[in-house]
Parts: sequence; C-alpha cells; structure tokens
Amino acid sequence: MSSRYAPTRKALLFWTLFIGVGAVGGALCMLLDPSGHTLGMDAKLPYFQVLPLADVLFQDFTFSGWALLVVNGLTNLTAALLLLRRTPLGDILGGVFGVTLMLWIGIQFYLFPLNFMSTAYFVFGLIQAATGNMAWVFRRQESFHVSEADYPNLGKDPKRLVVCFSRMGYTKRVALEEANRTGACFCQLRARERTAGTLGFWWCGRFGMHRWAMPVEDTGLDLRQFDHVTLCSPIWVFQLSAPMRSFCESARGQIREADYLLVHHQKFPYWNAADEMDRLLDLAHSPAVSLCCREGRYLSRQERA
Repeated sequence: MSSRYAPTRKALLFWTLFIGVGAVGGALCMLLDPSGHTLGMDAKLPYFQVLPLADVLFQDFTFSGWALLVVNGLTNLTAALLLLRRTPLGDILGGVFGVTLMLWIGIQFYLFPLNFMSTAYFVFGLIQAATGNMAWVFRRQESFHVSEADYPNLGKDPKRLVVCFSRMGYTKRVALEEANRTGACFCQLRARERTAGTLGFWWCGRFGMHRWAMPVEDTGLDLRQFDHVTLCSPIWVFQLSAPMRSFCESARGQIREADYLLVHHQKFPYWNAADEMDRLLDLAHSPAVSLCCREGRYLSRQERA
C-alpha cells in the first residue's frame, strides 16, 4: 500500500519552513529597522494604538518583531526540524502552529483594513493546520499493524468460520481476535476493485454512497460445512461495506447460523447493516456487535442479541 503519510509530511514540512523562514525574515527587518520603513509598514503603526500598553510596546516595531520571531518564526522552524527527524511531535506542532498563524492574522484583521496579504496568510495557516491534522491521522493509521501469526488458535474448530473484509486492518484485528477466541477458521475477502490508499478511499466511498456491491475474489470455501459463521465488516457511508454486501449476496442460503461484527468511526451502532446481512443471507435476528474504532483505538462496544 502506498503511503499517504509520506507526501503529507513533506507538504507540512514545506509550510513550516515557508512560514518560519518568512517570519524570521520579517522579524529581522523589524528589529533592524524598528520604524517599519524598510517593510513599508510605518504607515500602519498608528493602528496599533488601540491595543493595551500601546504607549509602551507599540511606539515602533521592536516588540512586534520579537513577537513575530517567537510566535511564528522559531516555532515553525522547530516543527520543521522535528519533521525532518521524523518525530511524531512534529506533526502535532506543525498543525498547532498553523492555528497560531490564523490567530495572529485574526489580530491583523481586527487592527487593519482587509488586505490581500493578511487574507493569504490566513489561508496558509488554515492549510498548514489541516495538513498537520492529516499527517497526524495518517501516521497513526500507517503505524497500525495486525498479523495472523499472532493468533495461535486459528482453525482449531473446523466447524466455525470468521469472514472479514478490512481496508485498513481495523476490522481484520477484530475478526482475528474473534477467530482466536473461538478457534474458528479465518477468511479475509479480497475486493476486485481498488480499495487501498487515498484514491481507494474515495472509490470505496462511491460504492458506499450508491449502496453497490463490490465484486470479491472467490474464497474457495464450502460455507455449508460450517455450523456457525461470523461476518465482520466496516461501515461505508453509514451502510454495509460493498465487498461484504457482494459476499452475502453470493452466500445466500448457504449459511445456517451467523453473527456480525461491525466496525466504524462513529458511536452509532449501525444495526441497519446487520439487518441488511440478514436479508441478503435469508436469516433472521442474528446477534451483532458494533465497535467504534478511530485510528486503531477501539472506543466503545454495543451488542444486540
């Protein structure tokens, strides 16, 4: 699977360097020429007089220069250094300092008439904050790993089966834990459409939005030989995932008894997905468990008997 974190980290590194170097340059100009004439800001000095302690701090741009250096310069360069060292704190600080820039520009909106430069840097701060959040999320997602080798009881009960589809691995972990607990055989569905990466995310969203079935590869299993089957599926756009929908359609009448594990981002239980699987499989009132999972952290569990 191609990394989404790597390009996002590079984008965040660009923004921290762009904002940091620019802030340091602007601060040095203010400190070397406190009148603001070098930057053409001397005409804006009267606007600062509405601020508290203006008669002490804002008679020239010395204080503003130091503030710019500390708030937007050194902070962003520190975040850039942490990003270069691939430290997780760099992702967090890169996003936080984007918010700091927006607050800084918010003060300018209060002081000065609306202008292109302030508006542009507010947008830059917004992009930096969003990029930092994406980097943090993508790092957590890509650090999540699950391996069948860690579950020694798989397949000890040949009459039970756990079937799952998992795009990111979150549902697979739940499925493996259930199979390990019961000794069931384990089967992971493979979609014939693209599901990995950012493009895969949007492609899956298209299937989820339209409630389409997504073709899956043949499992080669005779489902009639199992006394009980556990089906594990993520939720796509508030509905059953498209690959699991396809599997259930093809398995109609072949499964005697089932229960369901549903994995999703929100804390809503999504029993509608369990009801849909019952309809597709021609079963009734199958037990279901609903799990809220965010970046590999399982936050809540709800059960329906």
